[in-house]
Amino acid sequence: MVFSDLFFLFVFLPAFALCYLTATWLDRQFSAGTTQRSHTSQNTVLVLFSLIFYAWGEPVYVFLMLFCVLLNYLAGLGIDHLEGGTRRWALIGGLTGNILILSTFKYLSFFVQQLTTVGLPVADPKISLPIGISFYTFQSISYLIDVYRREAPVQHRFGNLLLYISMFPQLIAGPIVRYNTVAREISDRHVSSRDLADGIYRFMIGLGKKVILANQLSEISDQFLAGGMQHLTTSGAWVGIIAFTLQIYFDFSGYSDMAIGLGRCMGFHFNENFRHPYCCNSITDFWRRWHISLGSFFRDYVYIPMGGNRRHQAMNILVVWFLTGMWHGASWNFIIWGVYFGLIVAIEKYTLLRVHQYIPAPLLHLYSLALVVIGWGIFYFDDSSRMVQFFEIAFGQTNALHDFVTITALTDNCWLWVVCLLFCMPLRNFAANLLQRWTTDGGALQGSIVFCTRLVLSVVLLVLSVSLLVGATNNAFIYTRF
Repeated sequence: MVFSDLFFLFVFLPAFALCYLTATWLDRQFSAGTTQRSHTSQNTVLVLFSLIFYAWGEPVYVFLMLFCVLLNYLAGLGIDHLEGGTRRWALIGGLTGNILILSTFKYLSFFVQQLTTVGLPVADPKISLPIGISFYTFQSISYLIDVYRREAPVQHRFGNLLLYISMFPQLIAGPIVRYNTVAREISDRHVSSRDLADGIYRFMIGLGKKVILANQLSEISDQFLAGGMQHLTTSGAWVGIIAFTLQIYFDFSGYSDMAIGLGRCMGFHFNENFRHPYCCNSITDFWRRWHISLGSFFRDYVYIPMGGNRRHQAMNILVVWFLTGMWHGASWNFIIWGVYFGLIVAIEKYTLLRVHQYIPAPLLHLYSLALVVIGWGIFYFDDSSRMVQFFEIAFGQTNALHDFVTITALTDNCWLWVVCLLFCMPLRNFAANLLQRWTTDGGALQGSIVFCTRLVLSVVLLVLSVSLLVGATNNAFIYTRF
């Protein structure tokens, strides 16, 4: 089940909202006359619907997730109760268990294939990849390390830890929510009318990004990149990969917006996961803006413990980026993609970032976007021979530089290209500043304009999205594969 699905929008979500509101009323009755509000009923409903959400596509892997939660629950208790070196062994045991589970289900078949390639035939277990395992495994690791560092309290209730790991808004495609971000809100949260309004609006923005923009861009990228390359021209290669560059941004940032919005409606405040990454002025800047939750995870749990900027900086960067590539998938193109960006980031540390203030901003922007688009070309093709063929065509090693199909893809979708380019920019900040200048005489007027604008925009986005979803066949989120 995915967010941009008619069943989710008109069956699952209303059923959840009804049960959650009922649970909220029950919790208020149970908390009457006490100073501490209860969230037991709310949390129970959220866990049950999260398990249904996950089991909808892969029922058997619910038991794997439950086992992971139990493993981390016991490891967390061990870390909290033990002292000295024994405490560290509890952490190592928990981390090892998580990494072994992730490696078995995500990388075992890949390693077997590599052994077979070098002449060591090994039977392929053909284990399918459980959806969302990369995300909930990293959240489990976050929990154990935060408890070990005493940055967050241990969770003594198994159900609450299950809630943290299985919460359906961010379960299958992120953002990677750190335990210390929501530890307090699991047992003590409040939803105001402002939270509810902001959450619904944020969800609708994400829905529009996915259905109205990303899904349409996927048709263009697939037209040029998914099939054979015997008829692909140089201009077609660039149109296809630029379409994918925009598609993956609106697809993943749309999912993150919907996850953040749903969490906000329930009183959870997830951190931002994107900050207009295509407005970057370096590759280092790009990765400070793109998939922020993953970048901060590797920074805080791998890069800094390895020495960070203090020692062996270049090696630390390359290790982190190798792991980042591996995290995205068990395929050579992801490893190459990770090393590609790792090398660029490492080189920038000693060159560009020391002189960037002397370089015109437009040049920095063009440099960054060119490298990002090339990176997405590596990311797209899991077949190495097709990747090489694509880049040969993209850089002119073909008999035809352009064709009528490419021109048609540009002209027939002119509105899509313009809207996508505009929404890559910080339009919300621009609109807020403009509104503030126009309504300096009163906050009430500002509030009314914002409310009416959001209401109209939300309704328009919902109507357009639903109309496009009727009969849609290409609606899966890209990052659910990881």
